[in-house]
Amino acid sequence: MDPFSTRTIPYDERLNLNQGHFDKRPWAFFGAIFALMLAAANLRGGLVIIGPLVADMRADLGVSASAFGMLMTLPLICFGLISLLVPSLARRIEPLQVVLLAIIVIAIGAALRLVINFPVMLFGTLLLGTGVAILNVLIPGLVKGLFPRQSGSLTGLYTLILTLGATLSILSAVPMRDYFGSWQAPMVVWALLPLLAALVWLPMLRVKFTPKNMPTPSTSAWRLPRAWALMAFMGLQSSVFYVLATWLPRLLMDSGYSDIYAGNLTSLLALVGLPAAFIIPIAAGRLETQRPLVLMILITGLAGLFGLLLMPERFAEVWVSLLGIYGGSSLSLALVLFALKTHDMRQATSLSAMVQGLGYLGASLTPSIVGAIYDFSHEWTLVIWSLIVITILQNTAGWVVCGRGKIDEKHSV
Repeated sequence: MDPFSTRTIPYDERLNLNQGHFDKRPWAFFGAIFALMLAAANLRGGLVIIGPLVADMRADLGVSASAFGMLMTLPLICFGLISLLVPSLARRIEPLQVVLLAIIVIAIGAALRLVINFPVMLFGTLLLGTGVAILNVLIPGLVKGLFPRQSGSLTGLYTLILTLGATLSILSAVPMRDYFGSWQAPMVVWALLPLLAALVWLPMLRVKFTPKNMPTPSTSAWRLPRAWALMAFMGLQSSVFYVLATWLPRLLMDSGYSDIYAGNLTSLLALVGLPAAFIIPIAAGRLETQRPLVLMILITGLAGLFGLLLMPERFAEVWVSLLGIYGGSSLSLALVLFALKTHDMRQATSLSAMVQGLGYLGASLTPSIVGAIYDFSHEWTLVIWSLIVITILQNTAGWVVCGRGKIDEKHSV
């Protein structure tokens, strides 16, 4: 028997029995997980790798800093706009086929970013951001649909792979550039990896995953108050992350740290968040209400921000580590809620599209707004207070969405 069976499991059958598509087929089960996680490995590395290579790339391209910044902001705009279109696309084409299409688009976009021509590189960035946006939305829904009993642990693994890919990309960029004598060398890796992911994904096309007898709980996420609360939680945590990723090195250098040490501390922000990114979804799946996790996220986030506010020149490693735990926990909790708070894959995909679409659109504006605040005040006090307010608002929204019940149920107390 082919482990990747063509049998179609109706949604109502899976909802009643809480069964996964690969139950009693361990080889297919682990093969599908490997294919899904290899696809997830492409979601951040190819985007963030340009950060350590900015000076070299600008020198070859001959563009201003503001023009080069489009390579960083364009993907976020894609995350916002393209995410909103994914549910409609997944209704017209089988989701597993859409995943393959997105992986191929990522490969083409990453390859075009190797060309020393700024318009071509911008077009490649547009394709890369589009492919990543599609997978951002689809993967949480596929985890919910294919692996309903393992959604918490697999979301943790997915978040870990996503974050680890970004971290390894940043840490390996300069050593690979120096070893091969070209800034394009490390970027080649992220053009080849999606090709491998596409090959591994091909057996998944045998899985027929077409919804039948669609149950009523899949209400439009746009009409659900708790969906808007999740959008606020996701968007505001993304805002804090992108502000820290953009401005934390400068803040630390202004506090007396060297540029090298400030860069190392910024890498620590991602590394410390890795364990939390894996553990939080597993814990969330075992809790009837995830509000204790929201409280932990609020405490670690505020502790790190108040540390930077009151003693930025001392114990920076502690404050950055706390913010790393806050960031890893926030992202992974937001992602696992797509599975935990929905009834089925269609609803999870709809919720993921709305939350990530609007959330990333808002987050794409925040670093520029914070830069304007710093230009106005010429100090970091007002910026950090702004982040403190954002963190409080984020976790207030998280408290609302993390009550008992699904996203469309009212008993959230």
